[in-house]
Amino acid sequence: MEKVRRALISIFDKTGSVEFVAGLRKLGIEIFSTGGTAKLLRDAGIQLKDVSEVTGFPEILDGRVKTLHPKIHAGILAVRSEKKHMDKLNELDIETIDMVVVNLYPFESVLKKGAAHEEIIENIDIGGPAMIRAAAKNYKDIVVVVNPSDYSIILKEMRENNGCLDEKTLLSLAQKAFEYTSSYDSIINLYFLGVLKKTDFPENLTIPLRKVKDLRYGENPHQKAALYEDRMRRRPNIVNTAPLQGKELSYNNILDAEAAVTLIKEFDQSVAVIVKHNNPCGVATGKDILDAYNKALSIDPVSAFGGILSCNRAIDGKAAEIINQLFLEVIIASDFTEDALKIFSKKKNLRLLQLPLNYSTPPYSFRSVDGGAVVQQTDILNADEIKNIKVVTKRKPADDEMEAMIFAWKVAKHVKSNAIVFAKGGMAIGIGAGQTSRVDSVKVAIMKTKFPLAGSVVASDAFFPFRDGIDEIAKTGATAVIQPGGSVRDEEIINAANEHNLAMLFTEVRHFRH
Repeated sequence: MEKVRRALISIFDKTGSVEFVAGLRKLGIEIFSTGGTAKLLRDAGIQLKDVSEVTGFPEILDGRVKTLHPKIHAGILAVRSEKKHMDKLNELDIETIDMVVVNLYPFESVLKKGAAHEEIIENIDIGGPAMIRAAAKNYKDIVVVVNPSDYSIILKEMRENNGCLDEKTLLSLAQKAFEYTSSYDSIINLYFLGVLKKTDFPENLTIPLRKVKDLRYGENPHQKAALYEDRMRRRPNIVNTAPLQGKELSYNNILDAEAAVTLIKEFDQSVAVIVKHNNPCGVATGKDILDAYNKALSIDPVSAFGGILSCNRAIDGKAAEIINQLFLEVIIASDFTEDALKIFSKKKNLRLLQLPLNYSTPPYSFRSVDGGAVVQQTDILNADEIKNIKVVTKRKPADDEMEAMIFAWKVAKHVKSNAIVFAKGGMAIGIGAGQTSRVDSVKVAIMKTKFPLAGSVVASDAFFPFRDGIDEIAKTGATAVIQPGGSVRDEEIINAANEHNLAMLFTEVRHFRH
């Protein structure tokens, strides 16, 4: 490119702008600016001209129109190597613009602060994106700058290259510009979808993700990974909540932590959840968190080693003393007392994450596949919202069995399919996860339990295709089963339950978790 001679500055985020523009002036670059940006720079003693001096036209409509003018966009879009372009500029007395420094109205932050619709609309930038896109299209001839973090890099290269930037830098800046406007527009689009209250899936779905940081690696050390935040998510969540102490969360930590906090949201009473490899290995309610933790740990203490603990109440010093005896990767709670923090600080690598009880749940879940992605609504239906639960056996469940089945059903929803959960006394005393046949999940749950299963109840995330699972359950002395129903062999399954004097509920809701 040729040496930069004229720069247009129009920015909302004024971070580092005075120093940057002062550096441009030292390189002999003429500055044009608008509104508040011009005032800031003038107050800092920087000589410049108003854009209206270029266009010969004042800002109008409360600033909605100021740079949308042929003398601006022709100066940006003219291809310097095209003689007919340059001849036309000369004919119309239009000068080229060699640098565009623009960032946009703060639509995202205005939206997140809960502003009224009218204020949100006024923060949709029009002229800014138009200039950015024009400059990025003509990147071989013009410098486009949207991120203040690039100011020092650009100045350094221009000082070393007589006011010029090489094409690789120009291309990189153009890519950042289109990335910036694309993300900006995607947030606006999702806002309008929310206003319309559409419940179906839009024709084109763009999720505005911003990179938070690179992770050390992915699921395995040979896989690279990064953490991104959804810019539309406002309430506290795993991504936007920094650990109170310990190492950074790993890729696997993040997935397990999400599984743990999603499960505790199912319960109102004090509950402790221990997750390992994205499956709960200990779930229990209690009179307080220490009671719940002790019960959860007793379910499968071997699997709990190196796991993730999540609690829906504050952890105090007494509970922390006991919890700290186990090696855990992450502990998540709604709060930690000062005593608890002091105790946990003895383990420098232990991550502590504080999340309030109103921890947010994303509306959609995404899974990448070759060629695209599958997108679904998040499975947020809980047992209390199921309208069609019905008893299908001769024996009706007793009140304590019903309570235990609802508990087991809530847990089964968060266990990898095929999922079987034995429960008793507010504890998931046997969990069978991720097997390719349901009867094998039953056998795994039985094999892993350390408690007598007599008098327990069982939840299955999907229907029983054959009676063999029911027969295995009956052998344990379990007394009741909750499942979706819907198998072609439902009658056979119900008959089997009746033979064993089991009470059985059909929910008509399935909770597969792949």
